[in-house]
Amino acid sequence: MKSIALFGNARTEVGKVSAKAMRAEGKVPCVLYGGTDHVHFTVYSPDFKLLVYTPNTFKVQLDIDGKVYHAILKDMQFHPVNDSIVHADFLEINDNRAVEIGIPVKLVGNSIGVRQGGKLVVKSKKLRVKALPSLLPDFIEINIDTLEIGKSIKVADLEASADYTLLDSPNNPVVSVNTTRAAQEAAKAEEKDKAGKKK
Repeated sequence: MKSIALFGNARTEVGKVSAKAMRAEGKVPCVLYGGTDHVHFTVYSPDFKLLVYTPNTFKVQLDIDGKVYHAILKDMQFHPVNDSIVHADFLEINDNRAVEIGIPVKLVGNSIGVRQGGKLVVKSKKLRVKALPSLLPDFIEINIDTLEIGKSIKVADLEASADYTLLDSPNNPVVSVNTTRAAQEAAKAEEKDKAGKKK
């Protein structure tokens, strides 16, 4: 999995008043946990752009006042009105401890159902996996070549990997092809054509 660098400054004060003041300065209050101590710090809001507003998932090289931590983003809170980031939680990681994280799904191939007029519907854009940080994949590839109309690919259908464990329910659909009016009309026309030829 790719890494992204993020720079922050330690917070000397914590609490609602301090957090509100930080946000007024364009900073996001953050907490790093999972290590010996919790580390409270801030990151300028625009710096989250490449980490948050993307379909990808990254490991984070977190530089707080010159001290570097390796982490993953675990949780974010957004303002209910303007969707600005108001808080972020990071988990410190090391290569000896497995972590749980959402990994993007990457579809490959050309679904037979779509070619027949069906509509491709992605039910899960990310799947939760558990793995050592060094074994985390950039994405989970799913081949949809044989996916027909009315069918779906579930978590249980995905090829198992020795590098990670899938945590989502095996019965959860990941991607499906739904029928459309055009597909239904094409199927009816085909049946009518076949019936005509039999006569």
